[in-house]
Amino acid sequence: MSGHGTDGGALPDPRVEEVSDGVFAYIQPDGTWWINNTGFVVGASRVLAVDACSTERRTRGLLAAIGTVTGAPVRTLLNTHHHGDHTFGNGWFPEATIVGHEETRRLMIGQVPPPDGVFFEPVEWGELPPAPPFLTYRDGVDIWVDDRRVEARFIGTAAHTTNDSIAWLPDRGVLFTGDLVFNGGTPFLLSGSIAGALDALDRLRALSPRVVVPGHGPACGPEVFDRTEGYLRFVQRTAEQAHAAGLSALDAARETDLGEYAGWLDSERIVGNLHRALLEAGGGGRGADLDVVAALRDMVTYHGGPLRCAA
Repeated sequence: MSGHGTDGGALPDPRVEEVSDGVFAYIQPDGTWWINNTGFVVGASRVLAVDACSTERRTRGLLAAIGTVTGAPVRTLLNTHHHGDHTFGNGWFPEATIVGHEETRRLMIGQVPPPDGVFFEPVEWGELPPAPPFLTYRDGVDIWVDDRRVEARFIGTAAHTTNDSIAWLPDRGVLFTGDLVFNGGTPFLLSGSIAGALDALDRLRALSPRVVVPGHGPACGPEVFDRTEGYLRFVQRTAEQAHAAGLSALDAARETDLGEYAGWLDSERIVGNLHRALLEAGGGGRGADLDVVAALRDMVTYHGGPLRCAA
């Protein structure tokens, strides 16, 4: 299965990586807008999946990949947060108990794909039956796959969003971070908090994982936490200077040299991140409401047109 963007460029096929015995990462290159990672844990008679995909085609591809590993059905699906790249495909898991944070469920209800060609290049979404979590938790829940415990835990603060959860296998040292971590791509905090994301990284470090499966980008080790922290502190410093100078997020982004982060995918996220960071620099609380549509429009302006999307 190859992914094709509107510019005709083909992406590499998604790949299944066994990161521990019976524990798999499903990595979707190139990890840009709407192209996420998922994972799954295989038991004798059932499978736990961590997140769905953004489109019907990509979710069907995930299910087919699981089928190459095991004939067991997916009985449980954990959503790490509400964003559609991780949840729009939920309806293609008809036999699964869908699990998520209570705020994940609330924000998913009524959520639909964005209009084509306005903020993102057109996407073939396919049929996406709505399927929000119907088993929810406030702090966390343990999910058992045979004798393997998977700890689903709310990260405890607004970070990437207001409702981020991790899936942690303590006896394997494997951590599925959702979008608390991007590897090789620019983090995106418009829906969450810069300060909260830094606190979340401290909680992830404390687990001392052996393998980190990020929400986007290749599987890696815990060194990704330091790289992510470096970017978040860069955004904070930039916002503090922009706030003192009275600059808007868009103007500040245009004046900012991204330096070592210029080569990270989706660099236009600096604009959305500065919208969030400027709100916090002015005393706004973690996860406080802001004008998401205005921020996306500024990102499109900075980018010079709809954002690249090959989902």
